[in-house]
Amino acid sequence: MSAGKKILIVDDEPHNLLLLKTFLVHMGHEVAEASNGIDALKNLGADIDLVLSDVMMPGMNGFELLRRMREIPDFDDVPVIIVTTLGDKSSRLKAVQAGAMDYISKPLDPLELRVRVDAGLRMKQKSDKIRKFQSELADMVEERTLALNRALAELRESNLDMVYRLAAAAESKDPETAAHLLRMSNYCAMLAQKLGLPSDEVDIILHASPLHDIGKIAIPDAILMKPGPLDESEWQIMRTHTLHGARILDKSPNRILQVAEEIARTHHEWFDGSGYPGGLKGTGIPLLGRLSAVADVFDALTSPRPYKAPLFASEAADILREGRGTHFDPELLDLFLESFDEVLTIKQKFGDSAPHDLTFHSNQTSTDHRPG
Repeated sequence: MSAGKKILIVDDEPHNLLLLKTFLVHMGHEVAEASNGIDALKNLGADIDLVLSDVMMPGMNGFELLRRMREIPDFDDVPVIIVTTLGDKSSRLKAVQAGAMDYISKPLDPLELRVRVDAGLRMKQKSDKIRKFQSELADMVEERTLALNRALAELRESNLDMVYRLAAAAESKDPETAAHLLRMSNYCAMLAQKLGLPSDEVDIILHASPLHDIGKIAIPDAILMKPGPLDESEWQIMRTHTLHGARILDKSPNRILQVAEEIARTHHEWFDGSGYPGGLKGTGIPLLGRLSAVADVFDALTSPRPYKAPLFASEAADILREGRGTHFDPELLDLFLESFDEVLTIKQKFGDSAPHDLTFHSNQTSTDHRPG
């Protein structure tokens, strides 16, 4: 074993310390000294490669020192050799149970001491290599984890960018504003959160719901932007935007687009079964379709369009109540109205040209509540 290691010797007898030190220095090692277990703990440091300790010492004996060392993470693998006059089997077993790697009986034999010290130092060298490998492995795992998280964050940003670009494509044909998409998506996320859905699902709903009307990109401008009421044939064409949207978003492996497809396809279904495109009824309508219906209609009512002026929030709430159980899921509508302060906060945060004149009345607006 190569020399130059640092060894802590612990003994309450000065002549024993001197003898051990003489042997170890002759072997080429550096030596630190302690007269009992308490002093030994104070002298422990990262530079200690091996401990040679007596057993019978005042203050803290060798067995207690061993137990204390094994409780300290930085020193739990430092080899300890018990050096003592106790030669009975029970003492040797007690030393091993306390965590000693070896046992030397006094009086010391220099050759035996060299062999056992070298074995202890080889054990420490191997332990250091393992500890270093574990540390390097932990650093590598942390580095790779950070890199993976960065890649996932970039992928998520890329996905969201794709979502909002798709939404913007529909918006370029539709008189709706970006603020409408933000309000509607935040209303949906608020309802999802109130329902107790997991936070990751709430986040997906927040980013998927702006695509609810992506199918309007396939609707002719003459119908989409018509300033007056639509006739029946025009309504039939307008209603197909749900199917167009579902086809655009269908069969995507992306979870956001999967949720968006469900919302695009079902947000115009009515709770009583009179909606479109599937005439679904009650809880046969997916939860996200029922949820987005409330959010979308409220914002359509309170937003200006070429064919109508906006309603006040309170007026829109009254219209929503009239649709309880027919257009809207009663429980979801009640939850939306119970959270009306939060609704108004979202409306104000992402507001555009909503009216503020309290003398405004609903009879000044059109009743054409075209799908929003």
